[in-house]
Amino acid sequence: MVLIEKGGELKIIRLTYNIAPHDLATRADQAEKFLKRGDKVLIDLRLRGREKALQDFARDKIQTFLELLSSRISFKIERDIKREPRGLTLIVIKS
Repeated sequence: MVLIEKGGELKIIRLTYNIAPHDLATRADQAEKFLKRGDKVLIDLRLRGREKALQDFARDKIQTFLELLSSRISFKIERDIKREPRGLTLIVIKS
C-alpha cells in the first residue's frame, strides 16, 4: 500500500491600497481558514497608478494584516515581501 501525502495548495488573498479595516479582518479570517487547512497563502497587495510611488504605506498595510493574522493563528513567512510589477506579494505557511 502506497500512502500519497497531499500537499497544500497556494491560495491568494488579494488586498488593495485603500482597504477598509473591516475588510482587512474578513481577509484575515479567510487566510486563517486556508492556513488551518494546510494551504500556503500568497498575500497580494495590488498597487495602481500613483499608489506605486507610496510603497512604504503599502508595506505598513501588509504588516497590519500580518499582525491581525498573528493574533489568530501562528504562521511563518516562507517568502518575504517581494516587489512585483503590479504590487507587493508575500507567502506565509502554517508553523
